[in-house]
Amino acid sequence: MNGNEQPSAIETLEQKIGYTFKDKEIIKKALTHSSYSNEVKHKGRLPCNERLEFLGDSILSLIVSDYIYKSYKQFDEGVLTRVRASVVCESSLFEYATELGLGDFMYLGHGELISQGRKRRSILADAFEALLAAIYLDGGMEKARKFLIPKIKTSIEKAATGPNEDYKSLLQKIVQQTPEEVLEYTLVSEEGPPHDRYFTFNVMLNSNLLGTGKGRSKREAEQLAAREALILFGEIDEDS
Repeated sequence: MNGNEQPSAIETLEQKIGYTFKDKEIIKKALTHSSYSNEVKHKGRLPCNERLEFLGDSILSLIVSDYIYKSYKQFDEGVLTRVRASVVCESSLFEYATELGLGDFMYLGHGELISQGRKRRSILADAFEALLAAIYLDGGMEKARKFLIPKIKTSIEKAATGPNEDYKSLLQKIVQQTPEEVLEYTLVSEEGPPHDRYFTFNVMLNSNLLGTGKGRSKREAEQLAAREALILFGEIDEDS
């Protein structure tokens, strides 16, 4: 779809995701990037998927948290946080979206089209969250859960069968091998209303930036920052 709707595109995507929308406008909104809605010819007429992405982020976190809490009763909070963080991070969302071929269905502005926007990690990760929110709004939580769990189950199992430690603990063990090294986590920003905060943390080694993480709690943001550091050190794969 080259920025123009094809009659069969929505039906094709519905077949891929196993859900048929009652409200076709909401799925179109989920596929509309801000670069498309902000073009002069569409200005003020086409809402983009940013609000849906915001909602989808919360739904994703809830469904994943509920699933791993009930499925892995032997894990403490730290390990549960590590597993969730690895499943809901941008690189994982990008993989889920890529498996669906979601980029092929996106409405993108001309600039994004010519700069390979259909393959851009951030665009596809956000679109996956927007799609999840669209399913939730159109069909309810159980439909959203039915769509999501099969997509992420393998990632959850892989993360859950990894080292039975959280990312921060693994990183601390590595750093402690050299006693003079100083590892610290610093709060970069807090965003959102009090009931829906997002935290961004950097993990620093002797004032050198190793990784950055953003999460719905300080602990999750720190875990994601530690994960980036472990990837940098070659201790874990990016898709682990």
